[in-house]
Amino acid sequence: MSYDREPINAPRAPDAVGPYSHAVKAGGLLFCSGQIPLDPASGEIVGDTPAEQTRRCLQNLQLVCEAAGAKLEDATRCTVYMTDLSAFAEVNEVYAEFFADKHPARATVGVSALPKGAQVEIDAIVATAG
Repeated sequence: MSYDREPINAPRAPDAVGPYSHAVKAGGLLFCSGQIPLDPASGEIVGDTPAEQTRRCLQNLQLVCEAAGAKLEDATRCTVYMTDLSAFAEVNEVYAEFFADKHPARATVGVSALPKGAQVEIDAIVATAG
């Protein structure tokens, strides 16, 4: 059985920091690679706090979704990776702003380190029109 899979490059999002696509569209879903809080123009980390970094991660995910003709608000599942789980409440406050009443399923994972010294990384699986 063959599956159609379409790699997505999001020109307005920060460049990938490795050999991977921003996202892959397959089977009515958009599988978004993890986004760290990089400024799309400079490629540098944005934000000093986990909350500020969460905002940039989600903004970057929005850019990836837009490039694929999707909306982050249609996420079905997200994973949040954090280097300091004591910031869970502040990360949740910012996260909630992006999903209002349509909360996706989610896992939050404490990790020892993230690329480029980020404090937060977020990936998503998003429902698409096709």
